[in-house]
Parts: sequence; C-alpha cells; structure tokens
Amino acid sequence: MQGIFKKGFQVPSNSRELGVFGEDRAADYLRREKNLSLVCRNWRDGRDEIDLVAWDRDVLVFVEVRTRQADALVSGYHTVGAKKKRILRRVFRAYLNSLQRRPRHYRFDIVDVAYRDSADFKVFHYRGIPLKI
Repeated sequence: MQGIFKKGFQVPSNSRELGVFGEDRAADYLRREKNLSLVCRNWRDGRDEIDLVAWDRDVLVFVEVRTRQADALVSGYHTVGAKKKRILRRVFRAYLNSLQRRPRHYRFDIVDVAYRDSADFKVFHYRGIPLKI
C-alpha cells in the first residue's frame, strides 16, 4: 500500500465521473510514483473493459481501478471477486490477441483510490494479483 492523503481535488457526485476521477488519480500515481508508461485507458472489447494498460519496463501491466470512500466497509481491492476476474481474464486475452507481438511478461494490478468527503485521497497499489478463481 502506498501514498498519502492529498488535498485540493473536487470529488464528483455521480458514479461515472467518480470513476474518471479515480482513473485520473491512478494514472497520475503510476506515472509519477512508479514510473510506468501509460499505453491506453478504457480499452474495450464488446462490453468488457480494461481501465488502464501500461508498461513497467518490459512487463505489460493491466490495471483495474477502484474508487471508494476512505471509510467504506470494504476496500476496492476486495471488491474484485471471482466474476470480475473471469471478465478481466477474457478482456486481457482479447487485448493480447490484438497485439502484433505479445509481450513475454504481463501482470494484473489493482489500484484502489480512497477518498474522503473533503476530497482528500490516498492511492493503494497492489501488484501481481492472481486471476485464479
């Protein structure tokens, strides 16, 4: 887990804008703090979607972003259950199949953006999450 609560951001009121807020914070964190190179956001295959795709040196990283209130009973990390992992495996396969050259290494990360009412937020980064059910 990483990060500190940072101030000065207006938390959106609807869920779609809240998702964009979290993805923006996650992408910024991964670029600045972890030196990942962002490839794309919101890559879609039908109804399935990958929030962020990035390179960590020679490793392709698929990132699921979860944005929740800091005092939520369940963290964003724990909201990625068996059903979501099945969907993610399917969309990761589709993304890899769309590439001309598949990377030798890839992984799945979760970035949990926890925010408070005052719009302070903290970023938690979980690397190498297994997709087995």
